[in-house]
Amino acid sequence: MKLYYAPGTCSLASHIVLREVGIPFEMERVDTKTKQTEHGNDFFAVNPKGSVPALVFDGEVLTEGAAIMQYLADTNGATTLAPPAGTLARARVQEMLNYVSSELHKSFSPLFAPNKTEDELAAQRAIVAKKLDWLETKLADGRAYLTGSDFTVADAYAFVVTNWAGFKNIDLSPWPKLQAMRTRIAERPATIAAMKAEGLI
Repeated sequence: MKLYYAPGTCSLASHIVLREVGIPFEMERVDTKTKQTEHGNDFFAVNPKGSVPALVFDGEVLTEGAAIMQYLADTNGATTLAPPAGTLARARVQEMLNYVSSELHKSFSPLFAPNKTEDELAAQRAIVAKKLDWLETKLADGRAYLTGSDFTVADAYAFVVTNWAGFKNIDLSPWPKLQAMRTRIAERPATIAAMKAEGLI
């Protein structure tokens, strides 16, 4: 099993989940600008979409982080990471995964675009803030993670995306419960190992 990744991108969430389930895997870094792998291969030959993560195993290529993380949890009996299909608990995790993917991740993306004016960046940061407000409300009942007491694949994804705030002039102090959740995730052995492996800490 091989994970194609780029340090600190959304592929870090899949990397964290791989370490959470504890199965052996290889890693190959991808240059997201040139679309070349660290071994000089054309990444488009692996994933025609050209984006990380991509997970290669048994002659298959699985893309899209949300799909990869759920597959890893399901095939390794990690029912706290992703509850069984057909349960409300699973639907809640998918609800959060979809929110992080389609709302939070999407709202951060324009901040990485070149040639944005400061006014445009400020307006986009305000949009991100509204998405973070909603996450804070989900944590208002004292739950440890987005869907309850268990760390799930949705939390791994949220951790990675909210980590981008530090690179884009977004102070997370207005969201203390989210910050506390992030600290819990950052202290998990799998998170530490993944971030060390990617040279992030």
